[in-house]
Amino acid sequence: MSTVIEISGLRKTFRRLRGGAHVALDGFDLLVESGQIHGFLGPNGSGKTTTLRALLGLVRPDSGRMAVFGEPAPERLPQVAGRVGAIVESPQFFGNFTGRRTLRLLAVAGGVPVTRVDAVLEQVGLADRGNERVRSYSLGMKQRLAVASALLKEPELLILDEPANGLDPAGIREMRDLMRDLASSGVTVLVSSHILAEIQLICDHVTIISRGRRVAAGRVDEVLAGFDHGEYRVRVAEQDRAAELLGAAGLAAVGHPDHLVVRQVADPTVIARTLGEQGLWVRELTPLTPDLESVFLELTGAGHRTPVTGPDPGEPERVIDIGPTATGSGKVTA
Repeated sequence: MSTVIEISGLRKTFRRLRGGAHVALDGFDLLVESGQIHGFLGPNGSGKTTTLRALLGLVRPDSGRMAVFGEPAPERLPQVAGRVGAIVESPQFFGNFTGRRTLRLLAVAGGVPVTRVDAVLEQVGLADRGNERVRSYSLGMKQRLAVASALLKEPELLILDEPANGLDPAGIREMRDLMRDLASSGVTVLVSSHILAEIQLICDHVTIISRGRRVAAGRVDEVLAGFDHGEYRVRVAEQDRAAELLGAAGLAAVGHPDHLVVRQVADPTVIARTLGEQGLWVRELTPLTPDLESVFLELTGAGHRTPVTGPDPGEPERVIDIGPTATGSGKVTA
């Protein structure tokens, strides 16, 4: 596979309005190869959006190396921009314009044939709503319109920041099907999302970021396998006695209200045999395989993050970009 996105040692620091500094990215690495649907995960404030903004030339990093389609970014982004479609954060549209007019204007501005407008409206499920004003759209419909705008150029790389935001279950499924269709046609998709179960369903590779650093990366199944502790849920009539017997056999059993969890079990038959020999018959013996949510929480300690310096963690973070951006320096809210 060829490399589509390569980020190495990326660092970015912001200065807080009330003094102190916030390290948004601390030597972050990311590798996305051609044809992948690559999930990009991290808690709020972990550096996901800063990474995407830096990659697209919207924020200038302090140090590190980035490349898109082998071209150094942001220096040669103009040479590959036509091959990239992206949504970062929540795009804003003119409410008085219809969805179709919005896309036509974007197509003309981007040198894209206006015939693409109807095609992308159909792709995102807005073909019958294209002539309605954007102000009448729900949050989910606006998100679909944003995806449609990113698809106008028929990109080879699609970067989506929270594409399922505001979508109902049916819309989320349609978005999943769309990403699969795009990947099957050769488009590489980098998607950031808080819906971890959805990422596990749709993505073949994943990168997890926490406090500005990569904490896991690889195929989803391989990342999950690395956190398989050999746990089994056991239901048995005499739970306390069963725990004692398992403990005597060298197995760690943790009691819960209606079951036991036994860890570090290489062969589950030892559980059934140990209890069966003492007349305790197992009603349930179920492997507890890790999912992406449990791995994510274990790796990131989500909900327990504290800032590097500055105001109390409970305060909203207000920061200033120390370095210039593509449009000049300015305030950034993280």
